[in-house]
Amino acid sequence: MAKILCVLYDDPVDGMPSSYPRGDLPTIERYPDGQALPTPRAIDFKPGELLGCVSGELGLREYLEGAGHRLVVTSDKDGPDSEFERELVDSDVVISQPFWPGYLTAERIAKARNLKLAITAGIGSDHVDLQAAIDKGITVAEVTYCNSISVAEHVVMMILSLVRNYLPSHEWVLKGGWNIADCAARSYDVEGMHVGTVAAGRIGSAVLRRLKPFDMHLHYFDRHRLPADVEQELGVEWHDSVEDMVRLCDVVTINCPLHPETDNLFDSAMIGRMKRGAYLVNTARGKIVDRDAVAAALESGQLAGYAGDVWFPQPAPRDHPWRTMPNHGMTPHISGTSLSAQARYAAGTREILECFFDGRPIRDEYLIVEGGRLAGTGAHSYSPGDATGGSEEAQRFKADSTA
Repeated sequence: MAKILCVLYDDPVDGMPSSYPRGDLPTIERYPDGQALPTPRAIDFKPGELLGCVSGELGLREYLEGAGHRLVVTSDKDGPDSEFERELVDSDVVISQPFWPGYLTAERIAKARNLKLAITAGIGSDHVDLQAAIDKGITVAEVTYCNSISVAEHVVMMILSLVRNYLPSHEWVLKGGWNIADCAARSYDVEGMHVGTVAAGRIGSAVLRRLKPFDMHLHYFDRHRLPADVEQELGVEWHDSVEDMVRLCDVVTINCPLHPETDNLFDSAMIGRMKRGAYLVNTARGKIVDRDAVAAALESGQLAGYAGDVWFPQPAPRDHPWRTMPNHGMTPHISGTSLSAQARYAAGTREILECFFDGRPIRDEYLIVEGGRLAGTGAHSYSPGDATGGSEEAQRFKADSTA
């Protein structure tokens, strides 16, 4: 018997939904590059239901308990007295989502004497100290591609929302106003603007494809250059450095993983290289940008707007400056946890568990760390090291909520 510890976000404040706006989900046969969707032997949930919260349990309880395993599900993840900390000590498997991450620091990994597998139900395993996982021989896996298109759609929405000044205009309606001049004073067209993505992997490339019909000039930086025919198809220009790209762009979108090479990439110096009045959209990871540099750039006008749904740490403390800085479009980390995405990453999590318990290989594209080294997707997308430092600040959100 194995013990599986699952960290999920809290239930809706009014309880689990009794019904949903839509009765079903569109059928998707394969991902855009041909990769197969998750292929578990079975699922014990209805696609389109809320699975990512505590009561949703990723639809795993019936399967795991039916096989004789023990499942512990909690949202209490931060601080030395948290349920996550207490239950981790003898857990064999830890499952967490990027939206409400159970930070697996080196200190926690050292205490987890039985830990063999850490699964990210979603994409992005930076909440795990990958170097510590490498050193202890722990396997780290994530459900690649499950919510890439979900995030790409969110990026396009946020770009349009910032440039067209959507959120402040909506606020005038809520306040009972009709202040057209106030709304229009910060509203522009995206047509003809230059937009660049930091990384052109599955999310970044999907963003470029969705922006092409808007007649924008497309740019990208990636350490792995796209094939020439893809560049030609998209009409996109490659840059050999982020610094070279951002100076040309009216809009920059960050779509790279967080690891030591990208940690704090957008500091005050990088933001200073951007066009004055540019927009920055970040649905990748909050720690890729300097928190205070972003707030200062919005105050000074160096940035005309900043939007995203990723913070560091997560959840963000109540006094996080991004909650109150001007001209922002921040949301909680929601881009990759639509009901559509949840169905895919819940199924992918079960597929990984089935492989683990059956002694079968986990898909190469799901692997981040295996056998004491970066493996599969991890070898392509990450660098060795740790990006979890500072995550203990997340416990302040809990303290603020109970004060």
